Amino acid sequence: MARYGCAVADRDEIVSFLDELLDAPGFPDYCPNGLQVPGATEVELVLSGVSGRLELFERAAAEGAQMVLCHHGILWGSGPRAIDAQAKRRLRALFDADASLVAHHLPLDAHPELGNNALVCRALGLEPAERLGEHGGRPIGFVGRRAEGIPLDELRARCRAAFGGREPLVQGAGPDVVRSLGVVTGAAHEYLGEAVARGLDGFLTGEPSEHALADATECGLHFVAAGHYATETFGVRALGDLLAERFGVEHRFVDLPNPV
Repeated sequence: MARYGCAVADRDEIVSFLDELLDAPGFPDYCPNGLQVPGATEVELVLSGVSGRLELFERAAAEGAQMVLCHHGILWGSGPRAIDAQAKRRLRALFDADASLVAHHLPLDAHPELGNNALVCRALGLEPAERLGEHGGRPIGFVGRRAEGIPLDELRARCRAAFGGREPLVQGAGPDVVRSLGVVTGAAHEYLGEAVARGLDGFLTGEPSEHALADATECGLHFVAAGHYATETFGVRALGDLLAERFGVEHRFVDLPNPV
């Protein structure tokens, strides 16, 4: 029986919709995108979270979810691998709950409307103006622009507000007013050089790197590390909300903060 006010949707219709929306099958990535673990064929409740971890799967079981939607799934690489004790616990939790696991990594980062990078730009009051950073020939990030600029102290405050109160790590020697900010969430410090080459005022990602301070200082821009987890809550939450709107299912985002 369906939950009060919620529809029952077909799992495969949801998966096909997401695959087409995000161009998941054709996107070069470090992992398989889409349905990673099949569960119940009828879906009433979708739980979303940043990473496919045991705690999230146990929450899905406790709340009776038929689908778990993640940014970071549990399968990485291009081929099968051994199932160790940790993977066994995760799979057992999914199997016992009869819950599907659906994961979208770089396709979700890259999407111009629902992707982490575009949504971070907008959350900071920047317009996603042009693409930045490629993986396998596909653009992932954005350059966020604001003609009147954002004073650096205000940008820090906006980062705290957007990323759950987390204090961003800001390094380098950029201008006092930031008018252009490259954004590639997660662990993407390798795109700092592209931001330098394009003359941007700053570059934002999730995780810092040891050499970023020197690079950003010597090249005259700001390097902002706002947290891998914190910068990647946006896309999966928006995707779950879209499923609720389109299919009538219930969606709940589960926040399991990670200091990294």
